[in-house]
Amino acid sequence: MPSSDTLRRWLPALGTAIPLIILPIAILSIPLAAAQEMDLSEAETSSWILALYGLPGLLGLVLAIRYRQPLLLTGNVFVLIFIASLGGQLSYPEIVGASIVAGGSVLLISALGLTDWLAARIPAPVVMGLLAGATMPFVSGVFTSLGDERVLIGGTFLAYILGQRVLGMRVPAILPALVAGLAIAALTGELGQVPARSPLALPTVTTPDFTVQAIATATPVLVILITLQSNVPSMVFLRNQEYHPPERMINIMSGVGTLVGSFLGPTAVSLSLPATALAAGPDAGEHQLRHRSVYLSSVTVVAIGLLAGIAAELPEIIPLRLLLALAGLAVIGVLANALQQIIRGPLLLGPLFAFAIALSEISILGFGPYFWALVIGTGISLLLERDKLQALRSPAPE
Repeated sequence: MPSSDTLRRWLPALGTAIPLIILPIAILSIPLAAAQEMDLSEAETSSWILALYGLPGLLGLVLAIRYRQPLLLTGNVFVLIFIASLGGQLSYPEIVGASIVAGGSVLLISALGLTDWLAARIPAPVVMGLLAGATMPFVSGVFTSLGDERVLIGGTFLAYILGQRVLGMRVPAILPALVAGLAIAALTGELGQVPARSPLALPTVTTPDFTVQAIATATPVLVILITLQSNVPSMVFLRNQEYHPPERMINIMSGVGTLVGSFLGPTAVSLSLPATALAAGPDAGEHQLRHRSVYLSSVTVVAIGLLAGIAAELPEIIPLRLLLALAGLAVIGVLANALQQIIRGPLLLGPLFAFAIALSEISILGFGPYFWALVIGTGISLLLERDKLQALRSPAPE
């Protein structure tokens, strides 16, 4: 039964890849709305989607193949939200210029070894608190949507529960939930039509405008979001799962990808903590095979970038509430694992504050809740849990 065994070992990777594909599709509305606000042409919009999806997916695939670890590079969603907020302050070429400078800055920081130094000093339980806060809204959003779409979301949720009960560990429950959700959407007439126009996008290069105002306004925020908010906590999580991520290479890929990709549209290539937690967590299957989910999701995300014409229409084809509900169901295991590790200790106050801050809408100096969850959570553990923190960092006696 070798073929049956091979399929069984691939199923967790397939189940994990589904939300890793759904999540980027669900946020397509952000760059599309920003492109419309900045009055971008169709060619500029398609090139931006290629930069946000195609290039990070390709670089992540290269890393996963080279190191056989679940190293999933993405277009940083927090940077994307920040860029979208700049549309009324800076011109599109100015944002492109600031993004290119940010990529060069990440390369410089990597060369100095500063991100490695920071990653070694942020406690893993604080990262788990941030992760729990980051995933909680996705899970609670399932039930918010249930109040508005009882048939669609209710049927999808029921299929997930039955999948967990009947199929157990043999088939990830997100698979029957996806099938049921699409079937219900089709039966109720909520699926849109596939666009007839050509899906292939011809990339166009934007000539950057390097202004002092744009660089001072955007570049420092982009660098911090790429390094401190994304790469550093993701690498802490990977080490906590007994992986050995190549920190220097990841940061080099982030810098080069951001610098080069920004000529097609302002982007930020980095690891993503929620996506890393999915790809590298226990639900992704056997430890040595979890990188397979990166193969599946990265290939699909690259296709989204290349087929930008269809990608731009996906939120119209598949109901957005269904996409978000599937994303919430997919991260339930991640949330449970993070909460278990927080409760296990030895740190408690720092992780709990990180959890609460990540759930908040705090914004200070242009930095959002995930950044401050790391800073304040780590600071509280240093001030109030120093003995426990030292015990955590000390090697266990043999």
